[in-house]
Amino acid sequence: VQIVESGGGLVQPGGSLRLSCITSGFTFAHYVVNWHRQAPGKERELVATIGRLSNNANYADSVKGRFFISRDNAKNTSLLQMMGLKFEDTAAYYCNAVHTFNAQESYWGQGTQVTVSA
Repeated sequence: VQIVESGGGLVQPGGSLRLSCITSGFTFAHYVVNWHRQAPGKERELVATIGRLSNNANYADSVKGRFFISRDNAKNTSLLQMMGLKFEDTAAYYCNAVHTFNAQESYWGQGTQVTVSA
């Protein structure tokens, strides 16, 4: 099983980034995809989640209207489009896949760093 995030980097406030999550080794279409983030000294935060059929996306209040999650089951990938980035969005971002019917079956990527700085 592999989950690899990419697309992080340094961006100015108000800028945009698109994070990618590429997976392999499991049946991606059977899994809910979550994007989490964790800033130094802070608790991990669930920022976005999408159902296995892309029919249900939910967002943390802190990112609603600025972040958009998507998935492509044919390519076993998920994207997190981030716009209007703020200083407080600085964190390591993690992609997490959780089996729809068995939450114990959960896979994580290694994370990608997003830094918002002037």
